[in-house]
Amino acid sequence: MSTDAALHRDVIHIAQEMDRLGFAPSKSGNVSARAPHGLLITPSALPYAQTKPADLVLLDLDGKVLAGKRPPSSEWRFHAAIYRARPEMNAVVHTHSPRATALSCARRGLPAFHYMIAIAGGHDIRCAPYATFGTQALSDHAVRALKGRKATLLSNHGVIAVGTTLDGALAVAREVENLSGQYLDLLAAKLKPVILGKKEMERVLAQFATYGRKG
Repeated sequence: MSTDAALHRDVIHIAQEMDRLGFAPSKSGNVSARAPHGLLITPSALPYAQTKPADLVLLDLDGKVLAGKRPPSSEWRFHAAIYRARPEMNAVVHTHSPRATALSCARRGLPAFHYMIAIAGGHDIRCAPYATFGTQALSDHAVRALKGRKATLLSNHGVIAVGTTLDGALAVAREVENLSGQYLDLLAAKLKPVILGKKEMERVLAQFATYGRKG
């Protein structure tokens, strides 16, 4: 059983771009895309610069390997769970980007201190409770924190971003990192962020819906 060669190339391209951005230190993070019969995901413990199409792993949504000789990412559970819970989403990017990961280690999410919080689909970006990597508990926490959102922080861990496209998911991950840096800078300067109100964020979300954004 195989998937389209273009999808393999796209998953590798996004993984390598994530690495180039410094979002995947020490081979951390992972990327997947929805595929026929399940999902196509990066393998475990292989540097992205060395990853070839044959190294990717095709899984069904229960985690059964359908194609591929390498073990899948240890985080395949939350990828599969997200696709089951969010049928409109076709891509998942998991990063350990430095500023967002730092914020996750304080177990703090991002409030609406900037209107671009809306890129994640709501009035805030939640921080999911901690659970050991690769576990069902982490998967459950991630799915709950992503309800109505395109991104979540994972306590003491990193970021998950989702999208209708791989490019869209990575764009969300990049903006989460940017916003996390801004928020941490405000806190470090001992400035109190001014939080935008619910009505304003509803206006922003309505404008985003017609702004031509994809992902």
